[in-house]
Amino acid sequence: MQFTTKRLILRPWLESDVESLFEYAKDPSVGPIAGWPVHTSVENSLEIIRGVLSAEGTYAVCLKEDNRAIGSIGLIPASKSNTAQIGENEMEIGFWIGVPFWGKGYIPEAVKALQEYAFDDLGCSALWCCYFDGNDKSRRCQEKCGFKYHHTEENKICSLLNEVRIQHCMYLSKENWKMIALEKY
Repeated sequence: MQFTTKRLILRPWLESDVESLFEYAKDPSVGPIAGWPVHTSVENSLEIIRGVLSAEGTYAVCLKEDNRAIGSIGLIPASKSNTAQIGENEMEIGFWIGVPFWGKGYIPEAVKALQEYAFDDLGCSALWCCYFDGNDKSRRCQEKCGFKYHHTEENKICSLLNEVRIQHCMYLSKENWKMIALEKY
């Protein structure tokens, strides 16, 4: 499945995206704040494409102009979510983007496309989105996309970094999403 927005293409990750993934995922400003380690080599990035980013519902965020992967976004079903309070008919959304593309509105654009898909096509009743304490960029992005603070989970295991963190969880119901969408028209 592929999604097209005004400026982006959201498509499945390809092994040919490995150089681009490594370019952005090797930056220590990206992964650790989101809970995953810096990529250490092109081979490491290829392993991540094959073992993590190839999961169903995970998409490369690409600029329309060149279809080059600059970030990632995905819908996580309740059964695989890291959020303690997620319901059966709900999903979690996760994302990241390379530093050169921060502050350009690409991730909110991508999130809104997946919100529409999750609510209208998949029939989700709500979406969750979380961020670790200190990741204010992610919090602001989530707020721009209509998510509201729901709760904080202390002592959250961040297994990929072997750390314990504080995780803040944001929530958006289908009803609130519809109201936000109506306000824009």
